[in-house]
Amino acid sequence: MENFKPKTVDEFIDNSPIESREVMIELKKLIETTAPTAESGISWNVPIYKYHGILAGFSLAKKHVSFGIDSLTDDVRETLHAKGYKTGKKTIQIKFDQKVPTTEIELLIKEQAKLNKV
Repeated sequence: MENFKPKTVDEFIDNSPIESREVMIELKKLIETTAPTAESGISWNVPIYKYHGILAGFSLAKKHVSFGIDSLTDDVRETLHAKGYKTGKKTIQIKFDQKVPTTEIELLIKEQAKLNKV
C-alpha cells in the first residue's frame, strides 16, 4: 500500500492485507453506526471520519490496526490495558487477532461527537 492512494474507506480496506481487514471492517461499521451522520473520507492517506471536525480514524501497521480518537481518557486507557490492548496518547492498537473493544470505542465516539459539537 506504500504508493497506493485510496479515495474511499472501502478502497483503503480492500487494498489492505487480508489479515487486517476484519478489524478495519468492524471499526468502520462501529463508527458509522455510532455516528451515522459523520462523513467518511481519506486524509493523510488513511480513513478519517468527520463530524463538526475530526471524529475518529484508523490506520494500518505491520501487525495491528491503530484506531485514533482525541477523547481517549486515562480511565478508558486503563480498562483497555487490562484487556490486553496497547494505547498511545490518542490511539488504541488492535492486533489482527484481537476483538475490537466495541464498548469502549463506542463510548469514545459518542464523547468525541459531543466535544466536537460544542
